[in-house]
Amino acid sequence: MSRIFRRVLAALCALPLLVLAAPAARAANSVTVYYQAPTAWTTVNIHYAPTGGAWTTVPGVAMTASSCSGWHQKVIDLGTADGMQVVFNNGSGTWDNNGGANYRVGTGVVTVSGGVVGSTTPCSSSPTPTPTPTPTPTVSVPPSTSGEMLGGDPRKDSIYFVMTARFYDGDTTNDRGGSQNVTSGNAANHDPMFRGDFQGLVDKLDYIKGLGFSAIWITPVVLNRSDYDYHGYHGWDFYRVDPRLESTGASYQQLIDSAHAKGLKIYQDVVYNHSSRWGANGLYTPTVYGVRDSQWSWYYSEKTAGAQYDPIEEDSAGRTYNGDLWSTTAPAGNTCPNYGTPTGGKSKEGYALYHCQWPSPTAKMFPADLYHQCWIGNWEGEDSRSCWLHEDLADFNTENPVVQKYLIDAYNRYIDMGVDGFRIDTAVHIPRVTWNRRFLPALHQHLVGKYGAAKANDFYVFGEVGAFVNDKWNRGSVNHSAQFFTWKERRSYSDDDVAAALEQFNYENNLGTGNQPTSTNAFLNGNTYHSPDRSQFSGMNIIDMRMHMNFGDAQNAFSNGKDSDDSVNDATYNAVYVDSHDYGPNKSSTRYSGGTEAWAENMSLMWTFRGIPTLYYGSEIEFQAGKQIDCGPSCPLAGTGRAYYGDNLTGTVTANDYGVVAAATGAVATTLSQPLVKHVQRLNQIRRAVPALQMGQYSTEGVSGGMAYKRRYTAGGVDSFALVTVSGGATFTGIPNGTYADAVTGDRKVVTGGSLTIPLTGKGNLRVYVLDQPSTPAPGKVGTDTTYLK
Repeated sequence: MSRIFRRVLAALCALPLLVLAAPAARAANSVTVYYQAPTAWTTVNIHYAPTGGAWTTVPGVAMTASSCSGWHQKVIDLGTADGMQVVFNNGSGTWDNNGGANYRVGTGVVTVSGGVVGSTTPCSSSPTPTPTPTPTPTVSVPPSTSGEMLGGDPRKDSIYFVMTARFYDGDTTNDRGGSQNVTSGNAANHDPMFRGDFQGLVDKLDYIKGLGFSAIWITPVVLNRSDYDYHGYHGWDFYRVDPRLESTGASYQQLIDSAHAKGLKIYQDVVYNHSSRWGANGLYTPTVYGVRDSQWSWYYSEKTAGAQYDPIEEDSAGRTYNGDLWSTTAPAGNTCPNYGTPTGGKSKEGYALYHCQWPSPTAKMFPADLYHQCWIGNWEGEDSRSCWLHEDLADFNTENPVVQKYLIDAYNRYIDMGVDGFRIDTAVHIPRVTWNRRFLPALHQHLVGKYGAAKANDFYVFGEVGAFVNDKWNRGSVNHSAQFFTWKERRSYSDDDVAAALEQFNYENNLGTGNQPTSTNAFLNGNTYHSPDRSQFSGMNIIDMRMHMNFGDAQNAFSNGKDSDDSVNDATYNAVYVDSHDYGPNKSSTRYSGGTEAWAENMSLMWTFRGIPTLYYGSEIEFQAGKQIDCGPSCPLAGTGRAYYGDNLTGTVTANDYGVVAAATGAVATTLSQPLVKHVQRLNQIRRAVPALQMGQYSTEGVSGGMAYKRRYTAGGVDSFALVTVSGGATFTGIPNGTYADAVTGDRKVVTGGSLTIPLTGKGNLRVYVLDQPSTPAPGKVGTDTTYLK
């Protein structure tokens, strides 16, 4: 039997938690189930398994509306069974499964409402018996707080990307080095991995606004659990904010509120694909073999009744309580072979290693219905979406409704807090059909419920699709190309998500790159803006991986970006960056080191071409240029691209507008005086003054020059038309006559014959000639001359 077929069969039986032995034969039984569904559900299905029997096929059997308003009902023949397990769903991926425990009911009349099981027909005159109490949750979920996103078209923003724990230390009391503090070399540098925090971000919001940015992308905030988890991608409790980031007076909610008060958006990095290697609290946490003997007592915490993991509480070696994770005897239901027997191997310390001592996808330590059970073999193959990426990244079975609900409910809490968007980590490792049928509709539904349909569309979702090649389609695999994820599905698939993922993968791969949908949403019709057609938009925008891969040279990035734009639903929403916390251009493992002039040129292109410019923290001063981006705990963070930035930010700074600093003292004043800082400040000012640079479509028709293009945005009484050239001169023909004013120099030119030649020299220099119109006057010169913009 093939591995894929085995996975399909496993998923069809994924929901039941327990199948009991069949009872002795007796007379037929029946149960009448009444269910009070959420008001938003238009369809109600009941999915059930009689005691000792099989589950119905997902999504189950349709229920009918009851004569009692708000209730649905179904009569079920149980045969000889005396009860059943049952869950409910809306047919579109939203489930009520009693918090993962399933409802267990008997015969006769059963009511289910708000998680409570009763036994009296709804709306009857008889008193309702005392309901069966639901089990006390094993996980205490903090109460949700609330806020509102700022709203507005996300293309008006530019984004500053921060690794929170490495940016600025506003509160030293929550600094934590972890168990690798000494071996990594961080301790010698007095540089704990968790150093920056939300208080630090609050303290330096004026620095970010002073640079001219209006949105901040921050690394994941959920409670992490691993030996080296400062980055946030080892989520363990998705319902809690990591306390190593929070302080009294600077909770996550308070950061969001503080940023909004200054007109800055918060884009939260989120992970749907995987949890930490220790599972996800409230969903499943594996129990590993451990023994407190003469060799391992240093590693395994002595078990303490009521104790639980708290990353703030470290011992002298930087270790946290792990007594909840290990057992010397195999736990009930253990499926890991040879539990606790020696492997014959030794740890790096020379200690005996045991089977099932650490979680692994192939050791059967995770239930197959909740987690995938394999390592990726082919990064462009089907298994890249159904296997583990790394030993610290336990791969969720995201095709299971129980997993989907865990993640959807978790991330809805952060929407309720008022975050302005999600950057989706490792998006390519979840099937597009799962995004399109489950996660994206659920996200949108929650936003509509909170904000209404119009404002819901202002929430910016941009996914990381790791297509690290220089061609338009990732090695010919459409399923693993970034632009693929911006589209809706164009046919129907099986109701079961595992089967649907394989069907969609094969269908699209067989169609190939030449039969994918195309779009003109990013392109002008000559000089004319047209209303974009977003009807086939999936709900997920993308990080522009092709431009990123080619930013070793701005001209290459420009040429490659243009070449891909017809295959993206709307490339004007692409997030565009040169390098990040993962890679530099061309999948380099070092931070960009092309030189200051090249940085200036890259920025001039990003801030005026289509897409949303994004800058990784510190790039404004070429921070850690050429340094290895990440080496894990094998070297000090201080020598990497993820070094602590706060030493450059000490002192005070006050911004009185985007890109305008009123006052600064100390080291941050020196930082703000750097030439690239002045460059990005002015670019942000210019971009904010010209709507065509923010939201406009573009064209190179009738344009000569290396990096030259015209852009236009026409909507809502605005008609903004701009001619742009970067680093060299250009000629524009067939353009509207009129007066054009340059936003860089203030120069004004009158066009009478439909042609304009713009002379320009200087790498990174720029010209933005804006058509002066009654409805949308040209702003004239914006800002003051800088080293590169003059």
